[in-house]
Amino acid sequence: MNAPFQRAMSRLLRPLVGYAISQGFTFTAFAELLKTLYVDEALARATHQPPTGSDLSLMTGIHRKDVKRLRALVAQGAPPSALGRGTHIAAQLIAAWTTGEDTHDTSGALLSLPLHGENGPSIETLTRRIKADMRPRAILDELVRARAVRIDDAGRAHLLRTAYVPDIPEEKLDFLAHNVGDHMACAFHNLAGKPPFLERALFLDALPAEAADHARPHIEAAANVLLQNLHRELNPLECADKAVPGARRMRVGIYYYEDAALSQERGS
Repeated sequence: MNAPFQRAMSRLLRPLVGYAISQGFTFTAFAELLKTLYVDEALARATHQPPTGSDLSLMTGIHRKDVKRLRALVAQGAPPSALGRGTHIAAQLIAAWTTGEDTHDTSGALLSLPLHGENGPSIETLTRRIKADMRPRAILDELVRARAVRIDDAGRAHLLRTAYVPDIPEEKLDFLAHNVGDHMACAFHNLAGKPPFLERALFLDALPAEAADHARPHIEAAANVLLQNLHRELNPLECADKAVPGARRMRVGIYYYEDAALSQERGS
């Protein structure tokens, strides 16, 4: 392993290893997972199909006996995502609620919505708008469960936050895996010399703490505006059938992180 690659891998893996330790996920378990992923990726990248056990052993550095066992595990398929269909749809409905031209009053404040309604926006009309194949009541129940919506005595729904943040640990981990996984896929795509995807970051090495505290809410507000504008523009164009030839999956993400100045860091 050359030195630049080793430094990059250390930086990428350190947060993951730290979290794994905090969860009691040992090196032995982590190594077994890595070996499975190596075999899975080697199967996909082999120049001829199907590759032999010797081919996979040569590509991965894993012993042929292990390759045979791991190949059988890979053939069983990955476990299902922890994110249920209702979770995805609930996130889409919040986005439609926060970006709809008819879901705000004249001052720009979000309206509370009834479950059904013929003369104005409602949970039902938003459900149709996002092309959801679930009952409006089921979506509303999921939003209430996630503490994203409050129902008043008149039966109207009030949005409590403008982004869907699951409160179930498994769902939070699944969101993390999809978001960070796509970010890394973007970064490695750009390293491969292909037409690059957007990947930009603002970084400041020694910002005073009070300046960071002041900037944080402004950064979050600006990020919300950008994502809401993109949703408003792109969501109506989404195909109802994901099997449409040429349809593409897209993810646009924004993140913010801060810690001690670089001179105080442990390893880099």
